[in-house]
Amino acid sequence: MPKLDDSHWQSAGAQALDVYFLGVVDFDAALALQTQIALELRSRDDRRTICLVCEHPPLITVGRDGSRSQIGCEPADLVALQLEVRWLNRGGGVQIHAPGQIALYPVAPLDRLGQSVTGFRDLLARIACLACREQRLAAVHVAGTGSIATRGGQVGQVGIAVRSGISRHGLFLNVNPSPRLYQLVDAGLGRPTSIAEDRQRPISMGAVRESLVRHLAEELQFERFHLYTGHPSLKRTRKVVAYA
Repeated sequence: MPKLDDSHWQSAGAQALDVYFLGVVDFDAALALQTQIALELRSRDDRRTICLVCEHPPLITVGRDGSRSQIGCEPADLVALQLEVRWLNRGGGVQIHAPGQIALYPVAPLDRLGQSVTGFRDLLARIACLACREQRLAAVHVAGTGSIATRGGQVGQVGIAVRSGISRHGLFLNVNPSPRLYQLVDAGLGRPTSIAEDRQRPISMGAVRESLVRHLAEELQFERFHLYTGHPSLKRTRKVVAYA
């Protein structure tokens, strides 16, 4: 997969979904990149949509529907674990992030795609359920929420924010993160679980990533999508993590 330079970034097709696989990325770096892309998309008048696909080092984020009571350890313990907490203006509740969880961030012009905020949330939940089913795991979208559930618990969550018609944040799907992290949060829908834990076998991250991207393109009615490794504007940071 090619790396892009700035000229390619400016001239990319307006009617295709561009997907960037970023690997393991610090949460703040991914958020900054989404903000930059959203500003670029605001100046356009086409359907161009950018999707970032990555994993994060261990971190807790809290959306508009979450609360401190859902974090199952004291502030001193979080400091000892070097586990940071981010309070975000996105939908959804508390989410634990870690390698083995896929973060899918579609930065999308919802009006130009014919999507409402609720409809787009439901679309992302739907593609998560489809990806689970391709791994022979039954999953459902809990009506009225961004939660994706299996018999084992909450396997994923959708939490989006929209500003000036452009979406940010997105979908988090647990493929095979460390189960030791689950005890740190109360997802509000039974205990968190993962596809690998529910299926009791190893699951390919690549296969689940491919499934999510394919279904996203289909749901948004893009006839094609472009895949790239890395992004020229991503500013990576490195942090020492004590808990994994």
